Amino acid sequence: MTHTVFCKKYQRELEGLSAPPYPGPKGQDIYENVSKKAWDEWQAQQTMLINEKQLSLIDPEARKYLQQEMDKFFAGEEHDRAEGYVPPSA
Repeated sequence: MTHTVFCKKYQRELEGLSAPPYPGPKGQDIYENVSKKAWDEWQAQQTMLINEKQLSLIDPEARKYLQQEMDKFFAGEEHDRAEGYVPPSA
C-alpha cells in the first residue's frame, strides 16, 4: 500500500516517501508532511545550490544554510536558486 501525505508544498494529497529521509524529528516531519514529488524536486534544487555556491557539506554553516533553504522551499516561500540556471525547454 502506498503511503500518502498532505504535502505542505503542494497543499494536496500525494504519494509520500517510503521512509524518513534522515533520522530524528526533522526526518519524521518530512516523512509525514512532504510528498515524494516535492522531496525529489528539493534534491535537485539542493544539488544545484551545492554546486553553484560550491558548498562543503563538512561545513556546519553550509548545512545550516541548506536546512533553512529546504524549509523555505517546502513552505512555498521565496528561496535561493542557482544563479544563472535556465531550465531546459521542452
